[in-house]
Amino acid sequence: MLTEGLAPGTASLTEAADGRMRLAGRWTADQAPAVEAAAARIAAAGSARLVVDLAEVERLDTLGAWVLERTRGEVEAAGGTLAYLGARTEHRTLLGEVAIRGEVPPPARRLALPIAVLDGLGRQTARGGREIATGVGFLGEVVAACGRVALRPGSFRGTALVNQVQQMALNGAPIIILISFLVGGIVAQQGIFQLQRFGAQTFVVNLIGLLILRELGVLLTAIMVAGRSGSAITAEIGSMRMREEVDALRVMGLDATEILIVPRILALMVSLPMLTLIGDLAALAGGGLTAMLYGGLTLDQFLARLQAAVGVHHVTVGLIKAPFMALTIGLIATIEGFAVEGSAESLGRRVTASVVKSIFMVIVLDGLFAVFFAAIDF
Repeated sequence: MLTEGLAPGTASLTEAADGRMRLAGRWTADQAPAVEAAAARIAAAGSARLVVDLAEVERLDTLGAWVLERTRGEVEAAGGTLAYLGARTEHRTLLGEVAIRGEVPPPARRLALPIAVLDGLGRQTARGGREIATGVGFLGEVVAACGRVALRPGSFRGTALVNQVQQMALNGAPIIILISFLVGGIVAQQGIFQLQRFGAQTFVVNLIGLLILRELGVLLTAIMVAGRSGSAITAEIGSMRMREEVDALRVMGLDATEILIVPRILALMVSLPMLTLIGDLAALAGGGLTAMLYGGLTLDQFLARLQAAVGVHHVTVGLIKAPFMALTIGLIATIEGFAVEGSAESLGRRVTASVVKSIFMVIVLDGLFAVFFAAIDF
């Protein structure tokens, strides 16, 4: 017996005749020295298979459970095993919780630089594939929610849609107009400077007309909407996740997809074409003003040349792209919003990821549409 001279309730360890380690007393923080001493004796036992009997343990707190689990890890690291016997339900639960939180992953093995580059590329590719699969699945949920709303029009939140359109389109129009006007003027100025070498500065009207209506107008507008409205959607939904408002909606039996996602995505798909058209007009106005100031064109010459250079189908090309870009921005923004965890750092990371991914996908979509329209000669 190794418990002689100990006060009642003191953490103790007894080695039984059958080789078991019998623990007794309070394995709590106030008994830390005795707990550590007993744990050290267990680790030094040297047996390949240890059995620790917890039937006589009066109390076990987090410190005692953590020391036991740490000792078990030391025994297993030395090639042995340690099993618990006679533990009460609450003690077994506490040991399980400490084991879950106490596991320390082994340090990552350093790889040679070429292998590390390939490893990182492979991991990013796999991550991208998972994100694409998540996006496709989320798109399916949104389509299903839109179908449910179509079957039950009374459940559609029209007020939320109008409010979102106001926030995205009406309140976002001034900055779209300003940026588009300035970009149109810059493109026209640089085009005039280059075309003057060949005495063809009047062709700047063709340049800005086709470039803005087919490509630049919708691309620039979509990027600004991704930075302004997409980040706002992610921040709003992420904040609701942090305050557990999304869980509260589900507890009340409400569909978070119908309430939070459908109005925002529909508002984006309505707002982006309108903002694209407004941005096109502003960019053409900026380009026309620059052409008159730097290229010596009159307003009548500019309008006549523009009418001859572009047609309705050029405007249609830009407007066709807008809803698809809006849908992409909305899906990415909402996915990142629902991925927010319970910290401000997580919210900041998700908002940043939302903007970066949205801009990247908008550019990719624009390139795909450019190839498609070139292939069909439209």
